Amino acid sequence: MLFDSFFGSSAKTQMVAREDALPGRESRPFLVPTTHEVLGTPLEGPWPEGTEVLYVAMGCFWGVERIFWQLPGVVTTAAGYMGGFTPNPTYEESCTGRTGHAEAVLVAYDPSVIGPEELLAAFWENHDPTQGNRQGNDIGTAYRSALYWTTAEQAAAIADTRERFQRELSDKGFGAITTEVCSAEDAGPFWYAEDYHQQYLHKNPGGYCNHGPYGCALPART
Repeated sequence: MLFDSFFGSSAKTQMVAREDALPGRESRPFLVPTTHEVLGTPLEGPWPEGTEVLYVAMGCFWGVERIFWQLPGVVTTAAGYMGGFTPNPTYEESCTGRTGHAEAVLVAYDPSVIGPEELLAAFWENHDPTQGNRQGNDIGTAYRSALYWTTAEQAAAIADTRERFQRELSDKGFGAITTEVCSAEDAGPFWYAEDYHQQYLHKNPGGYCNHGPYGCALPART
């Protein structure tokens, strides 16, 4: 991301300790749009009854969000910060590595149309989950790979697809998966990102994106 040409190269690659994290603030310091620019649905709800949510982190959230809003059955997506310590963080703070947050995307979906298996296939197949605290040229804990689940079905699907995808990665010469996995409850709140980050690649079609297929596909169950 452009901001990282100034800050990213020096971003910490070790998770900041809670006591050393930036203090943040009690309320959101910016406005967030109410409606998804592409899907026309509420960004922060309410969503239809039965909607489920999965949180994904795959590096820069611009490209990640576009991957998921294109999937049938996805109700809404949003860019934000999650998994760290600083309340109501800003993008600039996140880029310092001192919030502990990963750039994350909220994926709200209709489980009668799309399930965790399909969402996780999009997750594994569109970024390299073996890079630790980086994704390509984006370096720092903010760019780590992570999954934060909200249902037991999601948790089970994560464990199953991770094992299958690791076999695929190993066969292709990649290393061990480093993806952080925990419940959304344990990860802490999802903090919405600034207005200009929401649906960024819809507003800026030629904008920065380092996501997409890289030759590894989630194997079918055997």
